[in-house]
Amino acid sequence: MILLRSAIPAAAAILTGICTCAADTTTGIFDPHFRTLKTAVEDNFMSPPVIRMGTNDRIRVTFDEIAEDNSYLEFRLIHCDADWQPSRLVESEYVSGFNSQRIEDYAFSSSTFVHYVNYLVTLPNEDLRIMHSGNYLLQVYDPDDPDRVILQTRFQVSENIIPADGEVTSRTDRGYNTEWQQLSFVLDGEGLAQLNPYQDLTVEITQNMRDDTRRTIRNPLRLDGKKVVYDHNQDLIFPASNEYRRFESVSNGFAGMNVDSLRYMGSNYHVWLRPDSPRAESQYSYDRTQHGRFLVHEYNATDSDIGADYITVHFTLESHEFADADVYVDGEFSHNRFDRSNIMQYDRAAGAYTASIPLKQGAYNYQYVVRPHGRGASASPAPVEGNKYETENEYGISVYYRPPGARADRLVTFFTLEGGRF
Repeated sequence: MILLRSAIPAAAAILTGICTCAADTTTGIFDPHFRTLKTAVEDNFMSPPVIRMGTNDRIRVTFDEIAEDNSYLEFRLIHCDADWQPSRLVESEYVSGFNSQRIEDYAFSSSTFVHYVNYLVTLPNEDLRIMHSGNYLLQVYDPDDPDRVILQTRFQVSENIIPADGEVTSRTDRGYNTEWQQLSFVLDGEGLAQLNPYQDLTVEITQNMRDDTRRTIRNPLRLDGKKVVYDHNQDLIFPASNEYRRFESVSNGFAGMNVDSLRYMGSNYHVWLRPDSPRAESQYSYDRTQHGRFLVHEYNATDSDIGADYITVHFTLESHEFADADVYVDGEFSHNRFDRSNIMQYDRAAGAYTASIPLKQGAYNYQYVVRPHGRGASASPAPVEGNKYETENEYGISVYYRPPGARADRLVTFFTLEGGRF
C-alpha cells in the first residue's frame, strides 16, 4: 500500500454532523501525489457536472496518483445546501446503499515516461443510488485514516421540474456595450404547489463554473401569475472578462496549438508556450472557448486516461510587475484555487511572470488572474485579461427550493445561459 505523506488543511477535514463554522467544500486536491481531478457528466465533458434525477445521467470522476502501484482508496458523499455547507440530512435520507465505497476501478498508465494510476468513480452505480436532489461533495480518503481527505469534488443532482428561460445581454443597468453582461430569466413555478418565491427559493449563479464569481439571489423582481421574474438586480450584472487563452499538447512528437517548443529533459517532456501579454487595453478578439475546461488527450492513445503522459508546461506572461499582488494561472485544471501549484514568479530581468506546472497531455483553457495581498482579497482576471462585453461566457443557474419546515435544500432546476458577441 502506498502511504500518503502530506498533511491536509484542517478546513478540508471530514465533514460530519452539523457544522457551526464554514467548512472548505470547494473542489481541490490536498495530497501532492494526486493530480488531474476531472468531474463531468459521462460522455459530455463540456457540460457542467450536473445530472438529472430519473434519467440515465451519470457523473464521472477521474484522477491520477503518481505512483508505481495503486493505493486502497474509498469515497463518500456529503449532501450540501445551497451555500455548499453540509445539510442536516442523515446519509440514509440522501443515498441508498453503501455511502463509503472502495474505489476498485483503476488502471495503470501505459507507455508513459511518468508512471501513474488512473482512478474512476461513476455515480450512481449498482451499490449507491442518490435519493435527494441538491449539491453533493465527493471526498476521497485512505480508509486507514478516514479523517484525512486526499481530494474532493463538487457535483449537483437536479430535479428539473421548473421550466426556465432567459437571456444574457450587453444592455445593462450599468451601461451599454461596455465591460458588463446582465442576466434576466423567468421561472415557471406551476410545478410547485403553494410556492412563495420570496421565502422558498434561492438562486445561485456562477460564471464559467468559477466559484469566486458566485452570486446569491433571494428575491425575484416580481411575480406574473405563476411566472417568477428575475431582472434589474445588481447581482445579475457580471464583469464580462475575456475569452480564455488555450493551448494543446497532444503529442510529444510535434508542437501543438500555442506551443513554442518542446523537448525531453530529466524524466519527462517539457513544453514552452508562446509568451503571452496583457489584453486589458487591447481590442476584443474572438477565440473558440471551452469556458475554462480541459480535456485529457494523447494523439496516438486508444485510451487517453492512461495513455496521456505528464508534461511540464512553462507559462510566460510578459508584463509589468503588479505591486502588492500575486499572479496565478487559472482554469478548471487549478480548480479555481490559488496556491503554490499555480502561482507565478516575477523575473525582473526578463520583465515577465513565469510558472512551470505539471499537466497531463491534452487541450487546456487558461487565464491569468491577479490577487492583491491581504486577508480576504479576491482574485480577478480583469487587470491582465480585461473585461470585453463580447466575451462568450457560460452562466450556470441553480434554483433551490426549501418550503417551511424542510431540513435541506432541493435543487429543483439547473440551466445555463450563454452570452457574448452580441
